[in-house]
Amino acid sequence: MKPIVFLFVPLFCLNCSSPSETPIDPGTNNATKPNIVLVIADDMGKDATPNFSEGSIKPNMPTLQSLMDSGITFDNLWSYPVCTPTRASILTGKYGVNTGILEVGDLISTSETSLQSYINSNTNNDYATAIIGKWHLSNNAVDPITMGIDYFAGIVNGGVADYFDWNFNENGIPLNSTTYTTTKFTNTAIDWVADQTKPWFLWLAFNAPHTPFHLAPTNLHSQGNLPTDAASINANPMPYYMSAIEAMDAELGRFLGSLSSEERANTVIIFIGDNGTPGKVAQNPYSRLKVKGSLYQGGVNVPMIVSGSNVNRLGEREDALIHTTDLFATIASITGVTVSEIYNSKSFYTLFTAAANEDRSYVYTEILDGFAIRNATYKLMKYDNGAEEFYNLVMDPYEQSNLIGTTLSAEAANEKANLISEAMAIRN
Repeated sequence: MKPIVFLFVPLFCLNCSSPSETPIDPGTNNATKPNIVLVIADDMGKDATPNFSEGSIKPNMPTLQSLMDSGITFDNLWSYPVCTPTRASILTGKYGVNTGILEVGDLISTSETSLQSYINSNTNNDYATAIIGKWHLSNNAVDPITMGIDYFAGIVNGGVADYFDWNFNENGIPLNSTTYTTTKFTNTAIDWVADQTKPWFLWLAFNAPHTPFHLAPTNLHSQGNLPTDAASINANPMPYYMSAIEAMDAELGRFLGSLSSEERANTVIIFIGDNGTPGKVAQNPYSRLKVKGSLYQGGVNVPMIVSGSNVNRLGEREDALIHTTDLFATIASITGVTVSEIYNSKSFYTLFTAAANEDRSYVYTEILDGFAIRNATYKLMKYDNGAEEFYNLVMDPYEQSNLIGTTLSAEAANEKANLISEAMAIRN
C-alpha cells in the first residue's frame, strides 16, 4: 500500500521565488512515499470548530477530534476572506496580488503552475492526483484537468442550490445527482483511492457547511429532528449549519475508515477551513461584520489540523504564523521535493516533528481594495480609500480597540512602519 498524508493546516505568507537547496526531512523516510489528503471545509471558522476558544456552540466532530488528539492544531493560520482566493493560494503558492485572484469570480490563468503539476514535474510523476468536491476557480472557464490534475469530480462553481439535487461534474461531463453532496464526494473519493496503484494526493473539498442552510441526513448528525421549512431554517440557522458540519465529519470518518491500516498509517491528513464563518451563524467573540468577507481575525484566522504519517507531535498546539500559500511548499515537501520556500510559500513541514525556533515574521492577506498584515504582536489593515486599522493582537486578540487615532508608543509606531514596509514589498 502507498503511504498517505492527511493535513489540516494554518498557513504562513512569504514572498519567495525559488526552491531552497536544503532538503527537509522531519521524520523517518518511508520505503513508499506517503499519500496525502487535503480536506477543505467551506465557510467553517474557528468559532464553529472544536478545541478553539472562539464560539460557545460547537458541532460534535469525533473524527476531527481524533485527528487533533493524534496531531497538531494550528492556531495562527491565515487564509483569504472568501474561498476562491484561498483555493488559488493553495493551488499556486502565490498571493492574489501575483495571480490576480482577489475575489470570487476572478479567473485563474492556465499559465500558472498548479501544486499537482509542480509535484509531478519534480518527482518523475510519482503521484496520482485528484480534486474531488468544490473547484470554484474560474467556474467553467478553466477546467481542473487543464491545470494538470489527473481527475476531477464535483462542482465547478461556488456551491449548489440544493444539497440533494445538483449537478455532479466528472472530468467535464455533468450529470444530475440526488445524493447528498457530502456523501457523494466521499463515495467518489473512496472509489478513486481504491483504484490507485501509486502514491496519491487527494484534494477533498467539501462544499459543506456553505449555504444553503439545510438539515443534513439524520444518520450523519446529532442535531435532532428539526423542521425543514425555510421559515424555521431562516429563523435559527445555527443547528442546520452544525448538522452540515457534523455530516462532513461523519463522512470524513467513513473515508478514513475505508483505508487499510497500512494506508492509514502512511497517510498525512491536512484539514483546513477556507475562510471565516458566515455572518448569520457567527458567534462571539466575532461580530457578524467581522467574519467571512472581512480582513478581521474572524474572516481570515481559520482552523487547521495536521495528523498522520511523520506527524510526531501528538495532541499539540502550534502558534506559528502560517498562510494558506504555505500548503504548496509543505505538501511538495511531503512528497519528497526538496523545497523550503517557493513563490510566496514557505514549508512548515518541520513543524510536524518539532516546534519552530523562529516563526514566520509576517503573515499577509488581502481583498480587492485593501490588505492586512501582522507579526507576532501587531496587525495592520489598510484600505485603498486611506482608512487604516491597527491592533495589538496580544492585548486585543479580537480587534476591539483600533489604535489609529491614539498616541502610539515608540514601539508600536515602529512596528506599524515595519508592517507597511513589508506589505509594500509584497504588493510591488
